[in-house]
Amino acid sequence: MGGQVSRNDFEWVYTQQPHVARRKIILEKYPEIKKLMGPDPHLKYIVSAMVLFQIISCYYISRLSMWWILLFAYCLGGVINHSLTLAIHDISHNVIFGNYYPVSNRLFGMWANLPIGIPMSIAFKKYHVEHHRYLGSDNWDTDLPTKWEGTFFQNIPLKILWLFLQPLFYALRPAVVKPKLLTKLEILNYVVQLLFDAMIYYFCGIKGLFYFIGGTIISMGLHPMAAHFISEHYMFDRGYETYSYYGIWNKITFNVGYHMEHHDFPYIPGSRLPEVTRIAAEFYESLPQHDSYLRVIWEFLMHKDIGPYARVKREYDDLFGERKRKNPFLKVDTPSVYPMKDLEWVGFKMHGPDKDWKGNEGCFQTTMNAVCSEVK
Repeated sequence: MGGQVSRNDFEWVYTQQPHVARRKIILEKYPEIKKLMGPDPHLKYIVSAMVLFQIISCYYISRLSMWWILLFAYCLGGVINHSLTLAIHDISHNVIFGNYYPVSNRLFGMWANLPIGIPMSIAFKKYHVEHHRYLGSDNWDTDLPTKWEGTFFQNIPLKILWLFLQPLFYALRPAVVKPKLLTKLEILNYVVQLLFDAMIYYFCGIKGLFYFIGGTIISMGLHPMAAHFISEHYMFDRGYETYSYYGIWNKITFNVGYHMEHHDFPYIPGSRLPEVTRIAAEFYESLPQHDSYLRVIWEFLMHKDIGPYARVKREYDDLFGERKRKNPFLKVDTPSVYPMKDLEWVGFKMHGPDKDWKGNEGCFQTTMNAVCSEVK
């Protein structure tokens, strides 16, 4: 019924994520990439201009009819607010003031959060760190859909509904999968945001509040811009767990599309990620990639193998047992996996494209062809 999804479980693997090994190997060949790390001196001005533009535009747009407000929320305000959430994503990596000023970065994140209407910058930082450290790990990476999502949203109409409800799942999933106590900075984020929302309501009324909050929710659901939620980690090619998008939307999303590069080097600001691709081109050119967000949405909806279950997942407790539970920062073995421009590999046997995917214990699909190696 309605293009039933064929998957009934996640794609389970039994190795550490590949980005740690890729980072090490790329830096050995191109140590100059380290110079790209550090604060982006322009980001705070760009973000501040966006926040001020939103506040001013809200004042004038709130005078219009609800139909016009809805249109502007979808095409303008929601786009800018979604862009601000991606600025907060960059800010969560301390690229505004650097790693030596974490509190300053968190406070600036609250400033960027204001037009979004929903307090999220501090909570996002808290969970996003684990998304990078434990990519795809069950009960650690809250970016992964729950088993209920994978089981329920199994056909085209339900996948459309899932896309529409995506903001709700992203907001509630962390509290369900891995609840954490509120921090003082989170409470401050809530207080500041509620005071700002009250101010908007006072000066712009319910229409102004809808322009901000409604625009945020709309732009993170059924919207071309929201396709990055799908393009980044959903498995369009079996075994690949991170994908980059090299299209026009990067111009207004702080290059979030350069997602393979971002996971390889999370402390390089989005504005400099294209330079990583240019310097280390042979490490990225041969990987599966996206060039259209609309095509991402279409393929997600229409392909029988793609749904909420189309994610690579790993169970750390099975691999590392009590040691991992006692020490979540324990270093674990990582397969030395990276693609070269001519599809040659270091330390691995090459399996041609006519070979089946290798799902044996100790094996891991890594790039255009299936590559297998023992996990040390």
